[in-house]
Amino acid sequence: MLTVTSGHRSDVGRVRHHNEDSVLVGQRLWAVADGMGGHAAGDIASALVIEGLRPLDEKDDLRPADLVDALHAVNDRILAHGHDNPAVRGLGSTVTGLALVAVAGAAHWAVFNVGDSRVYREADGALARATVDHSEAEELLLEGVITAEQARTHRARNIVTRSLGQPDTPQVDLWLLPQTHGERFLICSDGLNGELTDDAIHALLAAHPDPDQAAARLVAAALEGGGRDNVTAIVLNVEGAASDPGNTNPRPTEVPA
Repeated sequence: MLTVTSGHRSDVGRVRHHNEDSVLVGQRLWAVADGMGGHAAGDIASALVIEGLRPLDEKDDLRPADLVDALHAVNDRILAHGHDNPAVRGLGSTVTGLALVAVAGAAHWAVFNVGDSRVYREADGALARATVDHSEAEELLLEGVITAEQARTHRARNIVTRSLGQPDTPQVDLWLLPQTHGERFLICSDGLNGELTDDAIHALLAAHPDPDQAAARLVAAALEGGGRDNVTAIVLNVEGAASDPGNTNPRPTEVPA
């Protein structure tokens, strides 16, 4: 039987006055939304994202398409809120997360992302990013114009190229992964990886097997590193294998582009 234990922390940081990150820690769905648009606007946008995703956590037969449909609906709600409230027009949010979904009767992980928050996966002693940032710095990195180290401090690192709250229907990145006993996931806002390198993140995860302690230490380390943005982390430990369509032993599937 699949067992997931989790821990999470969120902090305003050492520079910002308000925390615009919102978190969903459910039974089959975990997500971080990072609001944009300033005080009140960012708070509202990220809260709308989590509010739109929360009902999916109660679906026993959650499908990948349900995630995409929900995020498209959230995009419309954010746009409508900005239209009805001109003072916060232009509000938006990133979102990234992990969901337990049923595909052809087998359980898989669905990793989803819009924006520059991240999901990391740790397995067999290695940590790897499971998402791609939607930022100008990431585009330059993928084109080979800058290195990964340069991307960490590049002036374009905070320019997000995809988010919720845009007039055009957002493209949602979504990958399907088979479930593996012993794997761990980290879901975080860019306030975490903006202060910590991937090597530092990996070392902290390795040093703290308990997910709650790991989340706490990761956020504390980001604050010690400067805390220039809101910082949020969800850590998940996965043990066992599933046993029904919402909870079943997975078969490998191709990961969609």
